[in-house]
Amino acid sequence: MIRIAIMMLSLLLLSACASHAPDDTQPTAWLKPGVQITLPPPGITPAFQQQQLLTGQVKGQSQSLLVLLSADAQKIELAGLSSVGIRLFRVSYDASGIHTQQMMPLPHMPPASQVLADIMLSHWPLAVWQKQLPPGWTLQDTRLKRVLKDADHRVITEIDYLQRNGQREPISIQQHAFGYRIHIQHLDAS
Repeated sequence: MIRIAIMMLSLLLLSACASHAPDDTQPTAWLKPGVQITLPPPGITPAFQQQQLLTGQVKGQSQSLLVLLSADAQKIELAGLSSVGIRLFRVSYDASGIHTQQMMPLPHMPPASQVLADIMLSHWPLAVWQKQLPPGWTLQDTRLKRVLKDADHRVITEIDYLQRNGQREPISIQQHAFGYRIHIQHLDAS
């Protein structure tokens, strides 16, 4: 059950080749098979903290996971908990890189950078992401939707938002290239 919950966070058992060479000194993530990028810097303003219930759908299976997310101008921190509140993992990303703590053995947990990539893609400003994308890729934003397209104009990722308390909050991430969907229920936000 925990394994499926972690798999729903997404993401990817991929080939090691990349068509876009990322910076070897910075954390990287996959956008689609064969396309790897360097993650944007970890800081964001204004700072925010959220408690989210993530429900993921991968290959016909659905599972939920509680996530505690905190981001500020220096770092982003993410903790994953089981449905009964047992801490499964903790990930932080700051100027020195990505640091992970795994509390329970989770053989199918995707790389921390992949989990962070989805979070950052849904929260970080377009201008920050534009610098990281491979040539020809686009990230378009409307009031309640963000769409990532590859150089062939195929939709890779769609993020839907809800406007709440004057803030735009992601409510779903559809990753077409890797075939998963994450529904996000905000339990508490600041």
